[in-house]
Amino acid sequence: MRRTAADTEAMEALGRELGRLLRAGDLVVLTGPLGAGKTTLTRGIGEGLRVRGPVQSPTFVLARTHPSLVGAAPLVHVDAYRLSGAAELEDLDLDFANSVVVAEWGAGLLDDVADSWLEVVIERRRGGDATDAVHDGAGADDLEADEPRTVRLVGHGPRWAGTPYAAAPALGA
Repeated sequence: MRRTAADTEAMEALGRELGRLLRAGDLVVLTGPLGAGKTTLTRGIGEGLRVRGPVQSPTFVLARTHPSLVGAAPLVHVDAYRLSGAAELEDLDLDFANSVVVAEWGAGLLDDVADSWLEVVIERRRGGDATDAVHDGAGADDLEADEPRTVRLVGHGPRWAGTPYAAAPALGA
């Protein structure tokens, strides 16, 4: 499924929509360039789950747990950017079974963690990593620009089968 988020408010609204669908044991893996809106989407997911906030980037703490305000699953927000591999992720001792885990920069690190996950890829016209920003002459203002984002949502595994997010079957399958 492909969606467009016209601005920050639309990205948060998409997150709220997802948050209302998520339940304990769900894993969401976010991919996108620096400034794409991964934390903004997660903030909306936290609102949809009705967890205690504020939901902020866990860059310097690696993972933050936000307890539910309504007795439901907590949100565990992970920034895997600095993790060198799955072993370091395991060292965080995250409660995948009883939480909704949202992992920024988690692609490739979470392959063996769950049999189902929702992959969310956020694209932005001017987005890039820090190196791109230097080479393209982009500055902090470009990374913070409130511009449309394209969001691709692909559900993998049995949890997402039969939903609008289900991955297309492989050819010959």
